[in-house]
Amino acid sequence: MRRTAMIARALTIAALLATALAFWTPGVAAEEVDLELVLAADGSGSIDADELALQRKGYADALTSPEVQRAIRSGVIGKIAVAYIEWGGPASQHVIVDWQVIGDPAAAADFAAKLIARPRAAFGYNSISNAIDFSVRMIETNAIDGRQKVVDVSADGPNIGGRDIQAARDDAVAKGVTINGLVIARPGGQIRRVAGEPLTEHFRRDVIGGPGAFIVTVDETTSFPEAVRRKLVMEIADGLERGRTRFATAD
Repeated sequence: MRRTAMIARALTIAALLATALAFWTPGVAAEEVDLELVLAADGSGSIDADELALQRKGYADALTSPEVQRAIRSGVIGKIAVAYIEWGGPASQHVIVDWQVIGDPAAAADFAAKLIARPRAAFGYNSISNAIDFSVRMIETNAIDGRQKVVDVSADGPNIGGRDIQAARDDAVAKGVTINGLVIARPGGQIRRVAGEPLTEHFRRDVIGGPGAFIVTVDETTSFPEAVRRKLVMEIADGLERGRTRFATAD
């Protein structure tokens, strides 16, 4: 009787183990890259169709440019991960191109083609704070392990709606995310003023943050494609330098 009970117990345990193994799949390790970069572009009502197309083409051309490709290849890993969103009002944040690892010209060209082809989705007016929150969540929930994490916010106006912009910025920085800014001039090259001060000052005080955070301005002296290309090279180079420092320290 005792032997029969022991055999029955052993068979039960074996069956449970077999069931568990049938449903178990090995964990997938996060892909390592030098930089996780969310390009958070202004798609609000102040950006017309031509300006939106110019923005997208500027980012597409920059990602496929020899300068940016060289910067990517110079990294410890030699790859970055990029996602492109457009934002408008507090309830309007939209993934235009989801996370894609870029380590060669072909991957960059594929990302660029998707970016140019996707339809417009954003609506409403200027919630930079909610765009930052959305971008940070994208970084937190992806299957990528970047040595550096950056959100690149472009806008032609100030934060208007959503939660407090400084709180959004500070929360992002506390999570290890750097916020950089691209300030876009109005047609004619005029930088918008906010409460009597240039939009660039609003960005410096309220929007950007984290190690090495900076602003690039698009005005009559700098074309959008040129500004975006320069900004991406700076972001990649800065991220790689800090990544190398961490890599050397870890060793």
